[in-house]
Amino acid sequence: MIKTAVVILNWNTKGYLEKFLPPLIASMPEDAEVIVADNASTDGSMEMMAAKFPSVRRIEFDKNFGFTGGYNGALSRIEAEYCVLINSDIEVGKGWLEPLINTLDDNPDVGACGPKLLSYYDRDRFEYAGAAGGYMDKYGYPFCRGRVLKMVEKDRGQYDEPADVFWVTGACLMVRRRVFEYLGGLDDRFFAHQEEIDFCWRLQMSGYRIRVVPQSVVWHLGGGTLPNDSPWKLKLNYRNNLMMLENNLAFTFAQEYTVGREAEILAEREAKYYLFGTPTEDAIAKKALRKAGRRIALRMIMDGCSALVYLVTFKLDYFKAVLSAHKEFWQDRQRWGYGEVVNFVQENPRSVVKGIYPHWIVMKAVLMKNRVFEEVADFSSKLSARCE
Repeated sequence: MIKTAVVILNWNTKGYLEKFLPPLIASMPEDAEVIVADNASTDGSMEMMAAKFPSVRRIEFDKNFGFTGGYNGALSRIEAEYCVLINSDIEVGKGWLEPLINTLDDNPDVGACGPKLLSYYDRDRFEYAGAAGGYMDKYGYPFCRGRVLKMVEKDRGQYDEPADVFWVTGACLMVRRRVFEYLGGLDDRFFAHQEEIDFCWRLQMSGYRIRVVPQSVVWHLGGGTLPNDSPWKLKLNYRNNLMMLENNLAFTFAQEYTVGREAEILAEREAKYYLFGTPTEDAIAKKALRKAGRRIALRMIMDGCSALVYLVTFKLDYFKAVLSAHKEFWQDRQRWGYGEVVNFVQENPRSVVKGIYPHWIVMKAVLMKNRVFEEVADFSSKLSARCE
C-alpha cells in the first residue's frame, strides 16, 4: 500500500492535465503517486493520458458523478494512508507535499490539512477558493484568511504560521483515507461546491482538527470547470449551503450545550425543570434542533433578500437560481430527529467545533471594506490562542 495518493478528479480539462501534470509528477516523494480519476470526459482527456502519461494510474467512470461522487468513487478504489484531493488547474512546486504529510504524521488528531493557496496569475496574491484557510460566520457564510467576499489580500507573510481553521479548500485537501471512509466521504447530494466545508465541519464534530500548513504553497488557476458567473454554480452554492447547515448545525449546538460555557448557561436556565439541575439529553436535542431550525430559516430569508436584489437589477437567471436552490433544498433535506441528535452527542461527547465567527461577515465587510482583514486576523489570533 502506498502512503500518499494525490488524486486529480478530471472532467474535460485535457489542457490543464497536459500543463500541470508534469510538475506534479516530478514533485512526488517516495511512497506517493498521482492518480487521475475521470468523470466521463468527452474532450479526449483519457486518450491523451494514455499517450503522454501511460505510467499514471487512471480511474474512469461511465458518467459525470460531480466532485462529490467522483471523489467518493475514486477514494473507495484507492489503498493509501493519506489522500490529496487536488484540482487539475493547480500548479505545485518542489517540496509542497512533504509539509502536509508531516502534519498528519505528527498530529494524529488532525483529520485534514491543506496548503496556502495563491493565485496562478497574480503570484503574490491569495486565491479566492481557499487562500490561507477558511472560517464560517454564524449564518453559514464562508470566508478565508486572505479572502472575504470578493476582496482578496496580497500575501505579505501575514498567515505564514500553521493554524487550526474551520475548513481548507477542496482545490487541494489532504485527508486521512480511513477517516474519510468512516465519515461516509463527501455528501453526494452536493455534487459540487461547499462539500469540503461540510466535510471539514463533520470532521470537527467527530473530534478532529483542521489545519492549514503555509509551508506548503500551491498556485490555483481557478474557475476551471464552471465560470464564476454561472447561474448553475450560484444555485449549487445557495442550495449546498443550506444542506450544510442542516447537516451540522443541530449537532454542533447540542455539543455546545454539553461542553463549555454554553452548557453552563443552559444548565442555569433549565435547572428548575430538572430534579438534579441538569438538562436531559432529550431536552438538549430539542433545544438544539429548534435553534438550528431558526438559524436556517433566517438564512433562507437572507437568501430571499439576495434574490430580490437580483430581480430588481434584472439578473433574472440568478433570481431563478436562488428559487431553484431553495426548492431543491426542501426536496432533499435530511430532517434530523431528536434521537439522532442524542445518539451523536453520546458518541462524540467532548467534541467542540472551532472557527465559527460569531458575527455576520457580510455586514462587517460592507462597513469595514479592506479593514475587515484586520478583524479576520484578530479572530484568527484568538482562535489560535484557544487551540494551543
